[in-house]
Amino acid sequence: MAISIAASLGLMETLAPGAGGTVQRVYESLRKRIITLDLPPDTTLTRTELTEHYGVSQTPIREALQLLRQEGLVMVFPQSKTVVTRIDVPQTYEAHFLRVALETEVCRRLATEGNEGVLTRAASIIRMQEAVADDPSQIAVFQELDELFHQTLFAGLGRTGLHQLVRERSGHLERIRRLHLPEKGKVLNILAGHRAIVAGIGSGDPQQAMAAIRDHLSQTVAKVEDLRREFPQYFA
Repeated sequence: MAISIAASLGLMETLAPGAGGTVQRVYESLRKRIITLDLPPDTTLTRTELTEHYGVSQTPIREALQLLRQEGLVMVFPQSKTVVTRIDVPQTYEAHFLRVALETEVCRRLATEGNEGVLTRAASIIRMQEAVADDPSQIAVFQELDELFHQTLFAGLGRTGLHQLVRERSGHLERIRRLHLPEKGKVLNILAGHRAIVAGIGSGDPQQAMAAIRDHLSQTVAKVEDLRREFPQYFA
């Protein structure tokens, strides 16, 4: 069931405007593998191996790696190799600051203006998250649904470009979220946070909606130092 949910949503295509080209497909695949820690920090990526893995020429591989470099997820050494970066904590805090600023305003406006369509779609995503919440093997699907939930809020205001901006700045933060996700009770906390956000927006009370999103977004960043002590090999 969980796999069919992810497939039917087309999650990576949904999260990436303009997806579909070879470069975009390679970029999305590599980005997903990096933020889910399938390709952990310090992993060496060679163009030859990547061209064989994806069955494409070196040109889309090179362009995809440049996109990842712009997000700070890889370091490219010309004529040599590409290495997955370690998690940069200052960049994590910057991404969190940006995300809180934008999503707080998004929730304020949604609560003020009202948008039943957003509430319906967000509630549907929560139900899909609930369907995979108890299956540790579907943790990546849960994380994708989490991102889709937040994208849905931006889309409700016609501001998907701002969501893309947040996403492009959040690679390091997303890896920290992935480290935090298996912690006991974390999945349930995320679901509770999403329900509180929907309730806040649905109440028409902008203060309630803003408080809900701030509380929700503060959970992982508050654990950064604990996670750095637990997983020092992942951090710069």
